[in-house]
Amino acid sequence: MAFDDRDLTCAECSQTFVFTADDQQYHNDKGYTNEPKRCPDCRRSRRVRYNEGGGSGGYGGGPRQMHSITCDQCGKDAEVPFLPRGDRPVYCGDCYSSQRGSSGSSSRY
Repeated sequence: MAFDDRDLTCAECSQTFVFTADDQQYHNDKGYTNEPKRCPDCRRSRRVRYNEGGGSGGYGGGPRQMHSITCDQCGKDAEVPFLPRGDRPVYCGDCYSSQRGSSGSSSRY
């Protein structure tokens, strides 16, 4: 398959950049089906922003958002890394550990 250089517009900065034939060949070899949406400079700065977040904490690499709760078992204030829906009990870390250890259930916090 022959590839030719193509001009694309960056979705972030709106500048035109060249999607070279070599880059297209690389994308094809890797099985990528989408064209790049960002120019090389915007891709690089995006990577730097995500890496500054520590690289942990789920998708996007930023810090996890914590939500304040009151433990349904002991009444202590605590934080959990998910938004409680209200249809299930929510536990602090200590009560969750004891719940898990004694019942073998897979309920969350």
